[in-house]
Amino acid sequence: MDSFLSFLGSISWWMWVIIVLFLVALRDVFVQKSHTISHNFPIVGHLRYILESIGPEMRQYFVANNREELPFNRIERGWIYASAKHENNYEGFGTDRDIYAHQHIFINNAMMPFKIDKNHPNATDKTFLPCAKVMGVHNNRKRPYRPASVINVSAMSFGSLSAKAVESLNKGVKIAGAYHNTGEGGLSPYHSHGGDVIFHFGTGYFGVRDKDGNFSMEKLVALVNNNPFVRAIEIKLSQGAKPGKGGVLPGNKITKEIANIRHVEIGKDVLSPPNHSAFSNVPEMVDFIEAIAEKTGLPVGIKAAIGKLDQWEELAQIMKATNKGPDFITVDGGEGGTGAAPPSFADHVSLPWVYGFSDLYKLFKTHQLTERIVFIGSGKLGFPAKAAMAFAMGADCINVAREAMMSIGCIQAQICHTNRCPSGIATQNKWLQNGINVPLKSERLAQYFKTFRKEFIEITHAAGYEHPCQFKMHDIDVNVDDHNLSKELDKTYYYNKTEVPFTSMQDLKDCKYLGGGANA
Repeated sequence: MDSFLSFLGSISWWMWVIIVLFLVALRDVFVQKSHTISHNFPIVGHLRYILESIGPEMRQYFVANNREELPFNRIERGWIYASAKHENNYEGFGTDRDIYAHQHIFINNAMMPFKIDKNHPNATDKTFLPCAKVMGVHNNRKRPYRPASVINVSAMSFGSLSAKAVESLNKGVKIAGAYHNTGEGGLSPYHSHGGDVIFHFGTGYFGVRDKDGNFSMEKLVALVNNNPFVRAIEIKLSQGAKPGKGGVLPGNKITKEIANIRHVEIGKDVLSPPNHSAFSNVPEMVDFIEAIAEKTGLPVGIKAAIGKLDQWEELAQIMKATNKGPDFITVDGGEGGTGAAPPSFADHVSLPWVYGFSDLYKLFKTHQLTERIVFIGSGKLGFPAKAAMAFAMGADCINVAREAMMSIGCIQAQICHTNRCPSGIATQNKWLQNGINVPLKSERLAQYFKTFRKEFIEITHAAGYEHPCQFKMHDIDVNVDDHNLSKELDKTYYYNKTEVPFTSMQDLKDCKYLGGGANA
């Protein structure tokens, strides 16, 4: 035995390396049967899988140019990071964007910008920018709500995001005076740090479901009564990443905490079906909306990705005839978002935001319903120029998901669905979450929102307006081909937005329905 140990001790380190590689080669050729490359090229074949696994990172940092990446290029990410950190987010020596490219947008500036006097709200607060419309006023809800910020956090669930990420977002919206959409994973303790909340549920009714998985009005009423910071209810019909497809939350990802919040069983797969069980057609959906509004007193809205318009036409006709229906509509873009989806859905099902929103807004405008609906845009709109386009088309607020994630540290690793998010944001791994400094990240989310609003106001003033709700379709040009073929938005999408009733920013500041904790 001693001689054998002596022999092992005499083997040099490089001999050990050779032995290990020899054993790996034997395994590749004679044991494993799943990888042809490793079998045919033992040891060396592993390099192929290693390089493939880090391919996105290699392209992101060393290959792609500043404007090339999707879904967000390096310039866009850099602007969000710098804005969130309150650093210099300017660029010098002119734009490196191809301003003649198809679908590039131009904002038509006024000869003389809008001028603010010393008593104007923006003279003292350059980030003050509430929504110009009030949710629930036209339908006489008991607790109408005016969002105190035109930019807010979109629907992202606890479970999809980590506890520390959700807590950072909620504390951030409190600082910024914005609202926080819960996503369909239920209301968690991490949503409860003082920010305004829009409670969102889908076909799984997580957080407001009975033991059989059906919607429970009793639980929803209790949730609203026990959490006065919940300011509105949103019913998800579909989402941009996978409209018409349900999801499965694997049982091994359901912790005791998540089970309690979602009202599901620990360790058992949970299905989110494609269809709602609480209603099966448009008239039943309208009745469902009205019942929730009556029981809770809150504005109630719907969220959907847009495709066929026949059922939307039916909804508009019912709303026109009965004065009932949703107080707000969130239009999600087919660009997708934080939700994981098969490429066949993410790439091809539902319209991109500009096409879907323009189709839907035109329909409701035809029925003279646009004034009573607060339209919310969601689909890569978290940049002031894109927001200007959205407002010119008829949006009243925008929701951001991935942009908000980037403001608290997301690096666009694009592995949200693997539970291995390196920034700790889209994972339940405790070690990875520990890298999130909640006080710091909440300040960064708030600073991103404030910087966004400041620049959005500046763009608005440059166009000659006081509030972005005053943007008109002809204020924005979009490239169709060269300049001789570029069109203003009204000529591109063939409608004009309805004029939003607006008097002054001071009146918005004095509104009793204003959110952001001002008059909760």
